Amino acid sequence: MVFVILHHMPMTDEEIEIPLSLLNQLAHHAQSSPQIEICGLIGSRNGVPICCYPIDNISSMPESRFKMDAQQQINAMRTMRESNQDLFAIYHSHPNSEASPSERDLNEAAYYEVLYIIISLGVQGNPEIRGFWINKSREFREIRLLAHNSHRIS
Repeated sequence: MVFVILHHMPMTDEEIEIPLSLLNQLAHHAQSSPQIEICGLIGSRNGVPICCYPIDNISSMPESRFKMDAQQQINAMRTMRESNQDLFAIYHSHPNSEASPSERDLNEAAYYEVLYIIISLGVQGNPEIRGFWINKSREFREIRLLAHNSHRIS
């Protein structure tokens, strides 16, 4: 089991529950390739995140940016559709910086209806995972992520 640090922000009306097992998968993915930005998608059913789809980072500079392998991204989206899942979140890691959107993240955001999850490895060796909404104006706001142990699938 991987120890995950969720960013402690004040309670707000905007909270999202994410299964602890899914958060552990994200943390493990980031820790398994600590020198590069890892990336992938999260699928949901009825608004409940249920599945992680790791995708290879094919960027020419993977230590500081990510670019998802297009075919793997298409395959993940197809699998989601065939499994009655929706795209819930896009995730990636920041190996050497905090878990908040970089200028590049804001400029390259293209899906405004999904959550962006960023994993940082810079917190005393333990991953920090934070979630954000990014709008068309390239502004972001943090969403409180709540880990839960439930195995419910709505």
